[in-house]
Amino acid sequence: MSEPTRFPLSIVDGLRLEKPLRDALLPGRARYDDGGSPRHLPRYFYEIPSWNDAMSVQLSPNFMLWEFIQTDVREAAPLRAFPRYVPCAITMLALCLERFRAEVGTFVHIAANGGYRSPAHAMSAATTPHSWGTAVNIYRVGDVYLDGRESIERYAAIARETLPGAWVRPYGRNRGETDDHLHIDFGFVLSVPRGTPDESQGLPSVAREA
Repeated sequence: MSEPTRFPLSIVDGLRLEKPLRDALLPGRARYDDGGSPRHLPRYFYEIPSWNDAMSVQLSPNFMLWEFIQTDVREAAPLRAFPRYVPCAITMLALCLERFRAEVGTFVHIAANGGYRSPAHAMSAATTPHSWGTAVNIYRVGDVYLDGRESIERYAAIARETLPGAWVRPYGRNRGETDDHLHIDFGFVLSVPRGTPDESQGLPSVAREA
C-alpha cells in the first residue's frame, strides 16, 4: 500500500517563534469580538518558506495557497518577508470555497488583503475571522465584478445556500456591511494539529474514555 500524500508545509507552534513574529501573530492570545466575547487567536500555523512555495501549494483542486496570503504594506513588517505563517484552518476555508466555486461554475477571485490578515494588519483593528484564516473577500466571480447591490446579493444568496454555517456580510455602506466585495466567513475556528493536547490551547482537557 502506498504512503498517504503528506501536506508539503511544516506546522509550527506560534509560541516558539521569534519575538517580532509573536508580537504580530499574538498566538493563543484573546481578542474580544463585537459582542464582547473573548476569542483566542490561532496558535498553530503552516510555515511558508518562500513565494515559490506559496505558488506551488494546492489547498484544494482550484485554489492555491498564494491566493489567500496576498497582502500589502498594511500587513505588519515582520510578516511581509518569508518565511510567512498562515493559520492551519486555511485548509478548511479553501475546501469551503471549492464548494462555492462548484456552485457558481466559474473562477472565484480573492481580493488583495482579502484572505489571511494577521492581528497586526492595519485592517484588523476590530477582531475579524480574517486573523483566523477563516474569512475571505471575493471581488470577482468569473467576469462579474462584485461592486454593486445586484451582484453582491446574488452571490451572497448562493453562499448562504451552499455553505452551511457561513456568515455573509449584507450589502450596504455601514459598519458590518459591504458594497465592493463579497465577504464570507466561518467564525473563529481554531485548527489544532493531530497529536497536540487540548490543554495546549488553554482549553479544559477532556477525560479519556475507558
